[in-house]
Amino acid sequence: MTDPALTSSPLLGLPGAVQAEGIDAGVAAHYGNPMIEQRTLAAGGAIVDLSHRGVLSVSGPDRLTWLNSIASQELKSMKPGESTEMLLLDPTGRLEYAIRVLDDGVETWLLIEAAELPGLQKFLDRMKFMLRVQVVDHTLAYATIGAMTDAPATVGLFPAAPNDVPLTWRDPWAEVARGGYQYAETPEHPGTHWTYTETLVPRASLPALRDALAAGTVTVTPALAETAAAPGAAPADALAAASASPVKPAGLLALEALRIAAWRPRRAREVDEKTIPHELDWLRTAVHLSKGCYRGQETVAKVHNLGHPPRRLVMLHLDGSEGVLPAPGDSVQADRVRPEQEAERVTVGVITSSGIHYELGPIALAVIKRTIPAASTLYVESEGIVISASQEIIVPQSAGSVADIPRLPRLGIRTPGH
Repeated sequence: MTDPALTSSPLLGLPGAVQAEGIDAGVAAHYGNPMIEQRTLAAGGAIVDLSHRGVLSVSGPDRLTWLNSIASQELKSMKPGESTEMLLLDPTGRLEYAIRVLDDGVETWLLIEAAELPGLQKFLDRMKFMLRVQVVDHTLAYATIGAMTDAPATVGLFPAAPNDVPLTWRDPWAEVARGGYQYAETPEHPGTHWTYTETLVPRASLPALRDALAAGTVTVTPALAETAAAPGAAPADALAAASASPVKPAGLLALEALRIAAWRPRRAREVDEKTIPHELDWLRTAVHLSKGCYRGQETVAKVHNLGHPPRRLVMLHLDGSEGVLPAPGDSVQADRVRPEQEAERVTVGVITSSGIHYELGPIALAVIKRTIPAASTLYVESEGIVISASQEIIVPQSAGSVADIPRLPRLGIRTPGH
């Protein structure tokens, strides 16, 4: 059982590196200039050290059918090199694990937050029964590196390939996955241009990667301009500059700000003990609604078809005039108005993630009560300061109840002759 957070990454030896705290301890929060790092990362010219994350694999001929039977995603038809994500739910439909999944034809690779790895491995070992599967912790052998490019080689990353298939996970968030469902009603989802990937490299190669980044010998290849030239990608001049520049390291502050702007949920931030997938619009990529039974499936179907999630995810545009950025866990409040009474400010939710985006300014993700009107001004209390915030709707109040079931007339007491 491995806890990689106990070991600091070699990339913390790069100039200007400032270590992250809390759940991301062990890797860099930034390398001296988070805004420049964020712009470079968004343009496809930087990499993010995620070597504190955990890596499991499941091997054996029954691996895909077994995982398919317990997970929210349809996995049994995965082909070598394909990526997806899956959720493991408890019997009441609450979210326990969110797992990035990659299959290489021999092993299914599960990328997970480090703190969640021991519990996940224990759960999988308990669920094996007599099936031909084996669960192995590879965290000491492989490290995760993030990038905003579909082609890791353009930023000098060469994936490990123990079974001759490169181990690069491509985030499916850019579109609604097969069998998924999107609650967000925006004409163009901000995740459309989310080209995020995670690449597994030998952990033993991290010192050499650090030295190459410090020397500037890892360069962005011209292929970057082709892979990043989609609508909404970085401007051409930024791409040209990136293609002529060395690859830069970017810290987690840069990645988190871009993730928040893309409305991309993260298990370690947006999930608590009550979370169901609908609240975070995670049916979009992590749930296959017609795959059949799995633990928690009844709740997923019932809320989606007949009910509404009790809470909903919003992105907040924060008033930055006070110079305070709210932290995860800070309360979100709204004014409750009652007839003939003064407005009363009450807690309606909580900040889950926050960051400063290079274009949008201070932003945050928050989970709030579903019934809070979309037009309501919200307030965040942080460090004794109240910050006003406007909502950008991710999960609308109307989310759920998609089944078109006609209402039956009420049956009253019938009198004789009627």
